[in-house]
Amino acid sequence: MSAPVFAAALRACLPVACGYVPLGMAFGLLLVDSGQPAWLATLMGLVVFAGSAQFLAVGLLAAGTALVDIFLATLLLNLRHVFYGFAMLERVPARGWRRWYQIFSLTDETWSLLTATAPPPGVERVRYDCAIAALNQFWWVLGCTLGALAGRWLDVDTRGLDFALTALFVVLVVEQWRAVREPWPFLVALVAGACGWWLAPPAQFLLVSLALTLAGLLVARSLHP
Repeated sequence: MSAPVFAAALRACLPVACGYVPLGMAFGLLLVDSGQPAWLATLMGLVVFAGSAQFLAVGLLAAGTALVDIFLATLLLNLRHVFYGFAMLERVPARGWRRWYQIFSLTDETWSLLTATAPPPGVERVRYDCAIAALNQFWWVLGCTLGALAGRWLDVDTRGLDFALTALFVVLVVEQWRAVREPWPFLVALVAGACGWWLAPPAQFLLVSLALTLAGLLVARSLHP
């Protein structure tokens, strides 16, 4: 990674670092508090790298849920990334390791950054996108590791820590508003979320809301090309 690419990506993803490190620490603390070994937090940050799914796994592991059930729950929860992927199809490299890493590392926050920022002049888009994804995963793994170590050696009250994920999503909505400056995508998402809450059971709420949001955005785009 060249110095200009690293510097540009670092400037862009510092706000995510401010959310990922404490959020990862919250996950590490909760995981260790549930009785799991500290090293598992670092391993999950490296090979799972999905904040909401990792928080979900804490409760499932503590309840002794079968690994197959945990896999299916994680798959269903992260199916929303399929919708994010539609917006990134033209930006993912056609081949090579960067293609597979960018597919693996696409998180809500990384998607938000990649769609709201642009590389500075002279910085290649593919390298810039990959650097942002890698740095964001570094912040997350760092937070998971620090939180697990703190939970291993310190007596920390973990009540309320799971709200950190909600707070980070609120910040991302604000950043998207500053980048888009159009109210209709947010209104569509708000209405779709309300309909999903009313129509779908809790386990399917997220997927139904995302499907309704996608349909609403497609209709709105066709009416206002």
